[in-house]
Amino acid sequence: MCRNIKTLFNFDPPATNDEVRDAALQFVRKLSGTTRPSAKNQHAFDHAVEAIAAAARELLDTLETHQHPRNREEVAAKLRAKAAIRFA
Repeated sequence: MCRNIKTLFNFDPPATNDEVRDAALQFVRKLSGTTRPSAKNQHAFDHAVEAIAAAARELLDTLETHQHPRNREEVAAKLRAKAAIRFA
């Protein structure tokens, strides 16, 4: 799994379309092995990003949970603390 792709489900406020598209872009980059496709492959690359972003948005919109939404700031603070220990 790509480390740059973050969990987007069950947050308050919900994930934005930009966040979903960024995750899709990271996923396609990981699958293709490139951050910049050649001009010949640009259309296929962009199409894949849009298709995956649409599927991800649909998934996030249809998932259900009984848990309370997580607070983005609290999760970010925990990740920063974990990174501080890891990279200290």
